Amino acid sequence: MRAALAALDPLWTELFPVEQARIIQLLIERVDIGTDGLKLRLRDKGLAQVVAEVGMTTGKGRKAAA
Repeated sequence: MRAALAALDPLWTELFPVEQARIIQLLIERVDIGTDGLKLRLRDKGLAQVVAEVGMTTGKGRKAAA
């Protein structure tokens, strides 16, 4: 999972802003900001979907689909 998310980094600047927003919404369920810092609640299913999509983009998922 970590490798697939790392593969997203070089692709990020190539994505349209609307696609970047969609990915962020898939990943982040809630953001809480308080005096003790920032807390992010991630979406487990969203993370799995992004990892799957990044695998398709990097070629890992294409072989499985073919």
